[in-house]
Amino acid sequence: MSNKAKPSVQSLKSMPADYRFLNSSPLENHLKNGVNGAVGGVDTGNEDSPYSLQTISNGDESSLVDEDPIVPLPESDDPRWSDRSVYARKKALQFWVQLPNGNWELGKVLSTSGEESVIKLPEGNVLKVISESLVPANPDILDGVDDLMQLSYLNEPSVLYNLEYRYNQDMIYTKAGPVLVAVNPFKEVPLYGERNIEAYRKRSNQSPHVYAIADTAIREMIRDEVNQSIIVSGESGAGKTETAKIAMQYLAALGGGSGIEYEILKTNPILEAFGNAKTLRNDNSSRFGKLIEIHFSETGKISGAKIQTFLLEKSRVVQCAQGERSYHIFYQLCAGASPSLREKLNLTSAKEYSYLRQSSCYIIKGVDDAERFQAVQEALDIVHVSKEDQESVFAMLAAVLWLGNVSFSVIDNENHAEPEPDESLSTVARLIGCNINDLKLALSKRNIKVRNETFVQKLTLSQAIDARDALAKSIYACLFDWLVEQINKSLAVGKRRTGRSISILDIYGFESFNKNSFEQFCINYANERLQQHFNRHLFKLEQEEYIKDGIDWTRVDFEDNQNCLRLFEKKPLGLLSLLDEESTFPNGTDLTLANKLKEHLSDNSCFKGDRGKTFTVAHYAGEVTYETSGFLEKNRDLLHSDSIKLLSSCSRHLPQAFASSMLVHSEKPVVGPLHKAGGADSQRLSVATKFKSQLFELMQRLGKTTPHFIRCIKPNSVQSPGLYEQELVLQQLRCCGVLEVVRISRSGFPTRMSHQKFALRYGFLLLESIAAKDPLSVSVAILHQFNILPEMYQVGYTKLFFRTGQIGVLEDTRNRTLHGILRLQSCFRGHQARSRLREYKRGITFLQSFVRGEKIRKEYTELLRKHRACSAIQSRVKRGIAKRQYKAKVDASVVIQSAIRGELVRRCGGGPKGNESGEVLVQASVLSELQRRLLRTEAALREKEEENDILRQRLQQYDNRWSEYETKMKSMEEIWQKQMRSLQSSLSIAKRSLDVEGSPRYSDASVNASYCASDFSGSYDFRTPGRDGSVGLSVISRLAEEFGQRAQVFGDDTKFLMEVKSGKVEANLSPERELRRLKQMFETWKKDYGGRLRETKTILSRLGSEENGGSPSVERVKSKWWGRLRSTRY
Repeated sequence: MSNKAKPSVQSLKSMPADYRFLNSSPLENHLKNGVNGAVGGVDTGNEDSPYSLQTISNGDESSLVDEDPIVPLPESDDPRWSDRSVYARKKALQFWVQLPNGNWELGKVLSTSGEESVIKLPEGNVLKVISESLVPANPDILDGVDDLMQLSYLNEPSVLYNLEYRYNQDMIYTKAGPVLVAVNPFKEVPLYGERNIEAYRKRSNQSPHVYAIADTAIREMIRDEVNQSIIVSGESGAGKTETAKIAMQYLAALGGGSGIEYEILKTNPILEAFGNAKTLRNDNSSRFGKLIEIHFSETGKISGAKIQTFLLEKSRVVQCAQGERSYHIFYQLCAGASPSLREKLNLTSAKEYSYLRQSSCYIIKGVDDAERFQAVQEALDIVHVSKEDQESVFAMLAAVLWLGNVSFSVIDNENHAEPEPDESLSTVARLIGCNINDLKLALSKRNIKVRNETFVQKLTLSQAIDARDALAKSIYACLFDWLVEQINKSLAVGKRRTGRSISILDIYGFESFNKNSFEQFCINYANERLQQHFNRHLFKLEQEEYIKDGIDWTRVDFEDNQNCLRLFEKKPLGLLSLLDEESTFPNGTDLTLANKLKEHLSDNSCFKGDRGKTFTVAHYAGEVTYETSGFLEKNRDLLHSDSIKLLSSCSRHLPQAFASSMLVHSEKPVVGPLHKAGGADSQRLSVATKFKSQLFELMQRLGKTTPHFIRCIKPNSVQSPGLYEQELVLQQLRCCGVLEVVRISRSGFPTRMSHQKFALRYGFLLLESIAAKDPLSVSVAILHQFNILPEMYQVGYTKLFFRTGQIGVLEDTRNRTLHGILRLQSCFRGHQARSRLREYKRGITFLQSFVRGEKIRKEYTELLRKHRACSAIQSRVKRGIAKRQYKAKVDASVVIQSAIRGELVRRCGGGPKGNESGEVLVQASVLSELQRRLLRTEAALREKEEENDILRQRLQQYDNRWSEYETKMKSMEEIWQKQMRSLQSSLSIAKRSLDVEGSPRYSDASVNASYCASDFSGSYDFRTPGRDGSVGLSVISRLAEEFGQRAQVFGDDTKFLMEVKSGKVEANLSPERELRRLKQMFETWKKDYGGRLRETKTILSRLGSEENGGSPSVERVKSKWWGRLRSTRY
């Protein structure tokens, strides 16, 4: 890395490195040949485009490596294509310029003079910069392409801008050749779920996605019967864990059905709780690497899985930096344990434990540890971990926490220490099931066996603390391995194994911090191995495609990292060998290790010794400086045999299992079941050696699979959505080797296109007709017309292969030609569209008028039907009421008449003759009373007639108003006739029906009846002796009472209808119709009442003549009364 030019001074061009014009600067060369690179758009939306997902556009070399020499592009002999420099100068080409703060800014070149150029930034600022420092930018049409291979200029600022452009639009996935780049959005994005899974399963969505990678893997596994692998890498906080989970979800959705996929998904909460922790960079950072191998049956269904873990960060158990947390499970246990479990484990809050409170960080914003603990318990149930084993696991966790609270006291002047016999010590002994004295001895003394003698060494305070921490780390590491083993037993394939599998590798990405320790040393070594695996796989695919198409191809040279791997793995003078060698020396220190490395490895070009305890290694992604502080201690990771004996003597089964596991790696043969003979080291292999062995095994496994790579990128260091830090992203791109990947893919013949697509895309540029030619002949004719040299392309069996920059002229000419065609087409199509629009408007207006007319007609018909129905219902109801009232009146009249007639008949039957005078006087008084009552009745009837006249006048007013309303309705009908001719017939019928209706008038009979009633109610005092006079009075009283009741009823009805007419009272009836009906009822009643009065008069007259016998006084009264009665006009 040190011998490479910086990006600020090395620009990448689509032209070869030796392609220059005489006496021209690099920028001028670029301006003169801009047509080949930046000029000309790319039709990314057309599936026939060479810049689509299946093909590669004309591009550049990476700025991180030296450019390979390529044969120069020749000038075209055709004068139509030779004037490219004039055309290029007419365009305002864009370039990237690096600002003093390190960020890249896009600007346009205003002028160039010698080695300097004047460039204008988007804000309007004008800068004068060195031409050599400018980096060419891509045309606007390439903004946001989903594959970096499509960029005409592949350089750091172009890649940064393209990723940022897509990131701001929530398109977090971008392809970089065979690699998927995933930028962590730090928020929910609508890219997942069953709908998206179904879209990628049916391949209706071709955008870059984790689903697409997983879908490709499972299809290739079934088609080729070759195991697949998905390798996910990236720094902490980049989203590796979530990306791996998303891939697992897609595989579970496609291969589910047996139920085992649910268990596989439920392993994530367990592994995250026990293997993830909050760091300064990530709230859910995986502190281990894992490989999940998912097995499939012959039908493509998931049949089982197996999990392998790498390099758990055990030091986090006993030591956390400020602002970080230990593993999630400790805080979840303290927050979510049930009261009974808390009592068994003697649990308190997280702040009470030394291992947890040293970082002063106990919670994560937005995370409920108690809820997560319940999820962990449910997941343990699903993977078939029994309740007893779960309690044992929680007991081991509590024992680790209480171990941190064990304190020591110095007992002599030599700083020897013993643990304090407090609550912490007793709780640890009870939880792991050992004797408290054995625990005290294991933490304060050490048995050393030399030959046949055993010595007891007291531990100093620092040694005792180290022994306590080593025991805590070992218990937790063994517990983690035991849980993984139990999960694998639950997910075991057994007899269902078919050999088909997809492995998902979630492993740390390349790391480079201000201070890099043993963990970064191992992580970067693993990434060197993965990078070599990727390089070999990439060139294998390229070579297979070249050979398949039968083109002349020579191996493309690329920067191999074999030298760096040799630096790590060489024996006996490699980094790992020297580290193990120094770890075996009791007196070895971190400083002696650094000096030894500098002494033996200074000749290696990838190694550079620095001052003190530091040294630098040139990795493929950049130089990293390591500090050897803690290297030896972490590499040894020793647990003394006394601690192993303590675990083996415990009554609980988990500590015994931990001791057995550690004794498997014992350096010497085991004496007895769980006893190690001699030596302080309990492990034969160092951490570095074990990790190297695991890595070699991993590489062998991956080497037998078809790999798919996903590089996760962290856009900012504050974990905030929408924030994009260029420097941080660029550092990760360099570490992931994204630019290197694309450069390797584009080193040979990066632009490739099938014969059919090439002929279809550029065939119309030929001067001669191509209708009868095959695609291959058309393609060759195009190449000859533009004088592209044979060295710049290869013709394969099915495709044309081009070197970098050869499509630029064709693409630019095609775009200009298409632009003219499209301009002409747009004018013609605009004219057509406007004509169709006018026609559509006319048709829509006509259709709307017809629809609205039909709608109004239907509404009017419905309204008329309802009106008629209401009228019919009201008439029937009122007729029924009138019939009942009339029948009641008739019945009452018949009863009255029968009673009167009977009484009169009985009276006329005869009586004693001697008393005739007395009886006449009595009858005269009765008649006189009847006459007076009849006069009163007539007066009352006249008053009612006057009131009737007033009501007639009011009714006439309402009739006038109704006539005005009808006039207005006629005018509205005339307006409607003009607007809607289609309704003329219906409205005319309605008008005639309304004109036929008229208002009835009172007849003279009403006046006669009223007079009759008034006369009959006069107050003549007739007193007729006997029963006959009382009967007459009874008849007259009933008639007068009936007259008063009916007058009251008609008056109330008329008043109510007037209030409804004026709007004071709301009622669902027609006031005009009800008034007409009331008038008819009144006329009918008057006729009936007048008839009964006349009949009563006749009877009374006859009765008086018979009983009086012609008395003069009586006759005078009678004649006067009847004369007045006759004067009344009926």
